[in-house]
Amino acid sequence: MSDDGKLPDITPTIGRKVWYWPSKEMLAAHGVKMSQVDPDQPLDATVVLVHTDRMVNLSAHDHMGNHCPLTSVVLRQPSDPKPQGDYCEWMPYQVKQAGD
Repeated sequence: MSDDGKLPDITPTIGRKVWYWPSKEMLAAHGVKMSQVDPDQPLDATVVLVHTDRMVNLSAHDHMGNHCPLTSVVLRQPSDPKPQGDYCEWMPYQVKQAGD
């Protein structure tokens, strides 16, 4: 944790795992039915391209295992507020490791 009490940003790199929180609109755009997704659990995703520390492309899978390629997804850093719409974020253990 930094001197100002904020958790540090984590630099995204290709191959890192993140949690993806899809919007209903994004699921519909990929043909995923809401009945196939538990809204209380994120989708599995892997970073496949880094635009910035807060914008990445992902290879995600819905809860049925179907592939969803995603471009320009907001990456929520540990001290960022929850974004509107779909976004991805680091897993809790990754945030803990970055803060230690």
